[in-house]
Amino acid sequence: MVLACAQAACGSTPVPEATVASTVVRPPEGSGRPVSIAFAGDASFEGLGPAIEADPTGVITEIAPVLRDADLTVVNLEASLGEVGEPVPKGFNFQVPAAVTETLADAGVDVVSMANNHGLDFGVEGLEESLRIEESSGFPVIGVGRDDAEAYAPFTTEINGQRIGVIAANDVIDAELRSTWVATPDRPGVASAEEPEQDRLAREVEELRSSVDTLVVFLHYGLEKEVCPNDRQRELVDLLVGAGADIVVGTHAHRLQGLGFLGTRFVAYGLGNFIFAAPSEAGRASGVLVVTATGRRIDGYEWKPARISDGVPVPLTGAAADEAAALMDERRECAGLSTEPVLADDRGDTPSPDATPPDTDQQERGAP
Repeated sequence: MVLACAQAACGSTPVPEATVASTVVRPPEGSGRPVSIAFAGDASFEGLGPAIEADPTGVITEIAPVLRDADLTVVNLEASLGEVGEPVPKGFNFQVPAAVTETLADAGVDVVSMANNHGLDFGVEGLEESLRIEESSGFPVIGVGRDDAEAYAPFTTEINGQRIGVIAANDVIDAELRSTWVATPDRPGVASAEEPEQDRLAREVEELRSSVDTLVVFLHYGLEKEVCPNDRQRELVDLLVGAGADIVVGTHAHRLQGLGFLGTRFVAYGLGNFIFAAPSEAGRASGVLVVTATGRRIDGYEWKPARISDGVPVPLTGAAADEAAALMDERRECAGLSTEPVLADDRGDTPSPDATPPDTDQQERGAP
């Protein structure tokens, strides 16, 4: 169990002047001890509500050991929590019982993002219920809030002496929903990564940079069913890496996209489906990404492939796992990423680890 809070909810305690004066600047490696962070993709839990209600801890048992093995695990929750609210007029609306927080926590998940195109599927009432469930369960949800400050607030924790921060944001908002979905100072909603708000997101990253050793941005972006990242995804990744992100992980395409090193930083453009009623073979390709970091230094990564069966991921072994790994190698090539970090001297446009940091599912459901 990790100790964590969202900054907006932590409050502020005056720091004695002497403490501030004696603060030691931490090196790029932080405490010098590695931390493993696991990431998984889209989890809607569609059709699994009755199973969750009957036995919350018996739903995703096969993949759970992979999630529990990491020091920190982050998943994209594509659903509203609870049972209240009315479905917003759109193609698909996902809502899961409050007991799913027990499902996720028991399986080893530490925090979920609701910064996606389903975070307000049941309107503001559904979002407010989701936030009440977060508070009552103690299970962290990021990327949404009662206002923009809460929506952009990071999940922060300390593991092995390392300070970890995760910010979540959504770049996929239907044009007709922007006026009611994007969080503002006086409106609840999701943290937006779209062009009108992307500079705000970059500023949040810049502000968080000085207070954490490893900084993660968890994005919902891209085009459904595409296996290679588009220009917009690359643009956002470049923006956020430039702002100080060490790891950028994405979801939404419902297909696995490339993952690897962009200079010395780590990028996973798309993790595909995770707990999802995917109708196609391509949509059922799944897995868990585990990145090991020592502060800003990315030590390595491992893709642990799985295949969705009856809506839940099952780890692959043997020849099937080898085939899945080869597929991810192909996806890495079209993403323009590397298997090893590339230093600035070799690449020319990416800071080294020692550099000072700067201060629709509708298509998937109908796929063959």
